[in-house]
Amino acid sequence: MAQTVVMPQLGNTVESCLITTWLVKVGDVVDAATLLCEIETDKSAMEVPAGVSGTVLALLAEEGDDVPVKQPIVVVGEPGENVEEFLAGAGLPPVTTGEAGEVDESTPEPLVPGAAVPEGRPEPAAEASPAAAVARSAAGGSGAVSPRARGLAAATGIAATRLTGSGPEGRVIERDVQAAMAAGPGLTVGARAEAADFVPGVAGSGIGGRVTRADLASESPAEPVEAGAAAVPTSSAAGAVREFPGEVTQTPLKGIRKVIAERMMNSLATSAQLTYTATAPAAGLLALRKRLKGAADPELSAITVGDLVGYAAVKTLAKHAAVNAHLADGVLRTFASVHLGMAVDTPRGLLVPTLRFADTFTLRDFSRLSKQLAMDAIGGSISPDLLGGATFTVSNLGAFGIESFTPLLNVPQVAILGVDAIFPRAVIHADGSVGAQQRIGFSLTADHRVIDGADAARYLRDLCAAVADIDLTVLG
Repeated sequence: MAQTVVMPQLGNTVESCLITTWLVKVGDVVDAATLLCEIETDKSAMEVPAGVSGTVLALLAEEGDDVPVKQPIVVVGEPGENVEEFLAGAGLPPVTTGEAGEVDESTPEPLVPGAAVPEGRPEPAAEASPAAAVARSAAGGSGAVSPRARGLAAATGIAATRLTGSGPEGRVIERDVQAAMAAGPGLTVGARAEAADFVPGVAGSGIGGRVTRADLASESPAEPVEAGAAAVPTSSAAGAVREFPGEVTQTPLKGIRKVIAERMMNSLATSAQLTYTATAPAAGLLALRKRLKGAADPELSAITVGDLVGYAAVKTLAKHAAVNAHLADGVLRTFASVHLGMAVDTPRGLLVPTLRFADTFTLRDFSRLSKQLAMDAIGGSISPDLLGGATFTVSNLGAFGIESFTPLLNVPQVAILGVDAIFPRAVIHADGSVGAQQRIGFSLTADHRVIDGADAARYLRDLCAAVADIDLTVLG
């Protein structure tokens, strides 16, 4: 008997997951341990096991689809079962699946010239050019756009919602966008909102021949281009070359990278960020790290300079409540406990796992637990519930030799600390002689709406003091 496999919920806060890769196709025989697909949230990635045995009868989503949790994604049953009847009985929309395992939204197979037309199938129309295919009136379309079509359209400047779709119920699918691309260049970002009647197949004066707002406002229409021809702006002189010679790879943002991009833009757009820098003597850090490295206890010997700095940053927050806070909807929330976000570089992009109640740990526990969180984030096994809720974040680029940088706020947090590399810097001793001193740099980005420059300076001053006397900080 047929049954569905649903999109799993990877955490209490996860509402949907992105299907990145199907690992099976229609007709494959699976058991409970067979991996069906790879999925991503905005914070983690995993593989979905079937959990049941049988034959894959239908895949209910495409690669690139963002599917709500607990929604069916696969139908598994006995060979020959009527999938359409099962889907109708389960209240699910009908779907036709192709050999590759993807939802087949294409038109019927083309007829062989001279062959009889199957009963119930309309006579084929004369073959149209790509430009004509995308120039159909959008009035007949449903306005729906598949995720893959939307991503390709965004990357190429095509106004997908103004195309007539060839998918089910008029849905615009990837093939429709590809036809528009073949017909000619698309629109610039500024022109998309104003191009109510834009039809692909004309070249504008923008980069790569894209149509600009000035082209739309012009009384003289842009010149049509042939499908597949190089896009050259109409304003270019004769003999102009392509804007981008050589091979170009276009990759629409998706998954974690897309979410990172959106959050970084939102961070800059919704807060008043200002970065303050300072340095502290690093001799104490290096000396303590050397002693710990020689310890017989493996947990102590694993403590790094980054652990020591993170521990000092947390201890310093106890005296600066305004820095350990959130600002959202005009309300400032300060926290008695420190839930430390730690920026981690992973194969899927930047993730920020949270070490909860970081201010309650000993240095040994702080080091051990933070390393475990980082390993889970890199391996993709971390719970999404541990990728949120931080009250303050530390981003350490010192290992890359970075002397100074401007970390962006992880809103609604009001501050983030950037840890820089340790470098020798010139110093004038008390006797007037000149020498060199190992110093570590810090970059504190704060939301100026609630943290004044003096408040940020006081936190950095106390952090530098805690790092300079790291032995006392650890004992305290």
